[in-house]
Formats: sequence, structure tokens, C-alpha cells
Amino acid sequence: MSVETNTKVDSSEIAAQSKALNEPKWLTDLRLSAFKKMESLALPTPDKTKIHNWDFTTFTQTRAIATKVARIADLSQDILEYVDQEATGNNVLVQENSATVYETQAAALKEKGVIFTDFATAVREHGDLVKKYLFTEAVSVDENRLLAQHAALMNGGVFIYVPKGVQVELPLQAVYAVSQENAGLFNHVLIVAETGSNVTYVENYAAYGAEAAVANVVAEVYVGDGARVSFGAVDTLAEQTTSYIVRRAHVGRDGRVDWALGQMNDGDTVSENITYLVGDNSFADTKMVSVGTGNQKQNFTTLIKHYGKRSEGYILKHGVMTGRALGIFNGISKIEKAATKSHGEQTERILMLGERARGDANPILLIDEDDVTAGHAASVGRIDPLQMFYLMSRGLSRKEAERLVIRGFLEPVVSQLPVEAVQKQMRSVIERKAKR
Repeated sequence: MSVETNTKVDSSEIAAQSKALNEPKWLTDLRLSAFKKMESLALPTPDKTKIHNWDFTTFTQTRAIATKVARIADLSQDILEYVDQEATGNNVLVQENSATVYETQAAALKEKGVIFTDFATAVREHGDLVKKYLFTEAVSVDENRLLAQHAALMNGGVFIYVPKGVQVELPLQAVYAVSQENAGLFNHVLIVAETGSNVTYVENYAAYGAEAAVANVVAEVYVGDGARVSFGAVDTLAEQTTSYIVRRAHVGRDGRVDWALGQMNDGDTVSENITYLVGDNSFADTKMVSVGTGNQKQNFTTLIKHYGKRSEGYILKHGVMTGRALGIFNGISKIEKAATKSHGEQTERILMLGERARGDANPILLIDEDDVTAGHAASVGRIDPLQMFYLMSRGLSRKEAERLVIRGFLEPVVSQLPVEAVQKQMRSVIERKAKR
């Protein structure tokens, strides 16, 4: 793989990059318009987390030219540990430093009209379809400076399209690896599930050999009437990576989205997960786990907005903070006027290990309709000294006892994750972080 880089990005560079990728005029215009808006837009304002001093601008802008490998075995061992061929039936796409280095898709899916390809290829070959959904109902370029930056600099990601009534039995997996020092990662994931379809998508963000400087990634999920999307993710970016992660879904009538999120980055992270339950009888289930280590600061906001009648939204988040880590868990159930018979429920729990670890759980119910039900629960606390005494009295060291407590605290969420491949990966990552 060869890489062209420059540390200063201007409008001419963005236009040149778009031209090099053979992008249509509408996408070039979108990029330039977003770049122009960056200066006038404010940074996002996550609750109880000040990010104005976080560095989202110092990185090496990358345009990678991929050298694809023919066999999955030819991938780096650092990448292979994330690939689950057995679970996916070999429906896998791998990108390294934003360039696609390996991809394969079952012929049967192609015959059914399923599209599973990298974002750049999708723009060239399915441009009208991408344009129909990109930055429409779920995400807007105008919202804040970081989303405008993302739109201007998109350099990786995938596009998934599932036609009406098609059932994709096995998960589709994408692995996004970073091995270039000071790289800027601006992945865009766009998933469209038409009426009555079903698909499971699993993604991994991982760093090896070098650390990215900035990760600004966005996922848009559009769930049609009666469709279902299961979205699994395990994020393991490195300590020096500052991350802004946005994952959102727009759900139609009788549609369902399941989120299974493992937020395991080692660096400072702002993560926003929003689901818009637009159709009647729409459903969202969000499950998330996190382990904070070192001095990292993390803010995880989960919002489910109910517009449709009889819509249901569930949030379950567990986190463990060690060392001097800070974790902010914001959960919001918003039931709009006329969303009658809707139900929102959420639970946020944080366990702090160590005197300097900090956690803050904030469950919020915003109800604008009378004929609904909603509830919430939250807890923040330290490990029970009697529990530690009991474990250590059985011959375990303090570190071993803490590892058992971490696993036991997170397992009730991990075991409920709807994607088996994500469960497996989550347990492996939790074990690795618990050993630190």
C-alpha cells in the first residue's frame, strides 16, 4: 500500500481528492460545502464533558492506495484476530488506513441484490442510491463542526443495501485497521434495509503498530417498515487517538434496530448513539459496555426519540472505570407528543475500581405525551470491600479478584448482546483490559 499525505487540508485539496476518487459532482459539492461551514459551526456539547481543548485537528490526512490481497490468510495477523470467517460465512470487508485490502461476499447475496462494498465503490457504482440516503434523516452536516469535518474528509467506510424482503442469514463484517502514525480516520457507514428485510452488521475498529491521531466516524442506519437491523461494534482504538463516534438509526413502522456496542477505546472518546423511532410499533434495543483505563475521559450518550405510536425503546449500559479514568453515561428517553402507548426504559451502571476512578450516570426521561409508560435506573459505586475480602481469602491476588469482579459486572450485558460474534469479541477485549 502506498500513501499520500499532507498535514494541511484546504478546499483545493478536498476537491483534488474527490476528483482522484472519481466522485460525482454532488458529492464534491457536499464536501466543499461542509468544509466551508466548519468555521461557523460550534463543537458538539456532550453533557458534563468539556471537549474544547481536545485535539480533533492535528492529524495526517491520508489518501491510501490499496494493494489488495487475494487470500484472507495474507492479511496481517494483527487484523486476522478480529476476522470471524465462521460466523460471517466469509462476508468480510477489511480496510487498512481507509483503503480496502480484502473483501469477499457470498454469491447468493449478490444474486438477491444485496450490496456490501466499500463506500468509495458504492459512490461510483450506486451513486443515486447513496445520494438518496446520505446525510438525510439520521445525520445532518449542519449540526456541529465535527460532523461537518467528517463530511468534508470522509475517507473510508462501507455501504450496505438490502432489498425489500431479503433475509441476510449470516452477519456482514467490516474491520477497520489503523497502522499509520498520526492518521486521520473518517469512516462513513451507510446501511439501508428496505421493507421487510433483515441484516446483521458487525464492525471492528482497531489499531496496531502505530496510533491514529483522530477518529471521526459516522454510521447512518435506515430501517424500513417491518425491517430489522442488528448492529454490532467493538471499538479498540489506541491510547493517543481522540475519537468522536456517531451512530444513528431511523426506524420505520414495525421496524426494529438492535445495537450491541463495545466501547473499548483506550483514548479520550465522545460517543453518541441516537435512534429515531419514527414509525408506529417501531422498536429499539441498545446495549453497551465499556472499560476505562489510565487517564482517559469518556462520554457516552444514548438517546431514543419516540415519534411513532406504541414504539418501544430500551437502553442498558454497564461500565467499569479503573486508574484515573472518567466515564460519563448519559441515557435519554424522549417521548414526543402524539407518541401514545409508547414505552421507554433504561439502566446505566458504573463500577469504579480505585480511589481516583470516576463515574457519572445520568438517566433522563423527557415525556411530552400523557398516555405512555417509562422508567429508569442508575447506580455509580465502588467495589464492595467484603466481596474483595472474600475473593482474596480464597487465595486470589487483588488483581485477580478485580478481574473476576469486572467480568461479573459486565457479563449480564455481554450475555444479552444480540450478535454472537460481538459477544465473543467483547469477552476477549474485556479480559485483555482487565489484566492491565
